[in-house]
Amino acid sequence: MYRFLSAALVVLAAGCGAPQEAAEPSKPTYDDSRVGHFGYGKPASAEEIAGWDIDIRPDGLGLPQGSGSVEDGEWLYEAQCAECHGSFGEGVGRFPVLSGGKGSLTDPRPSKTVGSYWPYTSTLYDYIRRTMPFTQPESLTADETYAVTAYVLYLNDLVEDDFVLTHENLASVRLPNEGNFVPDPRPDVSNTRCMTDCRDPAAISVLSEVPTYVPASMTMEEIAEAEPAHPGAATYDQYCSICHDVGVAGAPRIGDAAAWSSRLERGMAALEMNAINGIASEAGVMPAKGGFAHLADDEVNAAVAYMVEGSQ
Repeated sequence: MYRFLSAALVVLAAGCGAPQEAAEPSKPTYDDSRVGHFGYGKPASAEEIAGWDIDIRPDGLGLPQGSGSVEDGEWLYEAQCAECHGSFGEGVGRFPVLSGGKGSLTDPRPSKTVGSYWPYTSTLYDYIRRTMPFTQPESLTADETYAVTAYVLYLNDLVEDDFVLTHENLASVRLPNEGNFVPDPRPDVSNTRCMTDCRDPAAISVLSEVPTYVPASMTMEEIAEAEPAHPGAATYDQYCSICHDVGVAGAPRIGDAAAWSSRLERGMAALEMNAINGIASEAGVMPAKGGFAHLADDEVNAAVAYMVEGSQ
């Protein structure tokens, strides 16, 4: 027993002695010779920048070398795009419609497609190049992107079936709605942030307002002079008009005073509750919030008020 204890003490003694100072960890060295540099990283190389610098201007600057035909684009489109956008660009489910919609921009529910709304062909090429196909973005080659772009243009009757799109002629293909996109008329200003003796926010008042819902046909001058829109107008146009414009499933049409007066017999509060919770009666059927569950109760009530006021 003593022999084992002595051995243990020898080992313990061997580990004792004057305390040693812990070695300081080596500090990284920073190259702070460049003004404004934070001391880490390195300048991006031309090759690294090129991987991100892929934007394309309307005049074609930035387009890669290449070409693609409508014929080649049809095969690619059917294989890579039709599942979501439909064989003729009509859209599947809630995926975007790509073709048609000509002359619909002044409608309450415009169809914003490449042929009816988009401003530049370069925008179409750039978007396909960056984000498509949906499950494999940036997987198309430059030539494949030209081909799919050409086919979408063909679906909108903007090029012929034998057309070949290239980096040289892309900018010459003009989309119908280009002229309706205008530069932002607001001045480019920069205010100095107030740090002392600032104005009391409570003393600041808004002297004028623009409509919360602006029809596409209104000019800037008309917008400036217009009265603020009814708070329920935008909700009605986007969601309620689907049924109440034409009377789907017995929905009272806006402007039909007789249909609305019978529904108001129990009062406005009851009408609002029916719109929020849904109702089924001999007069018709309406799902809760018209089927748009994401709408807030206040939005539904505002749309109901808009329809009632427009039907008296």
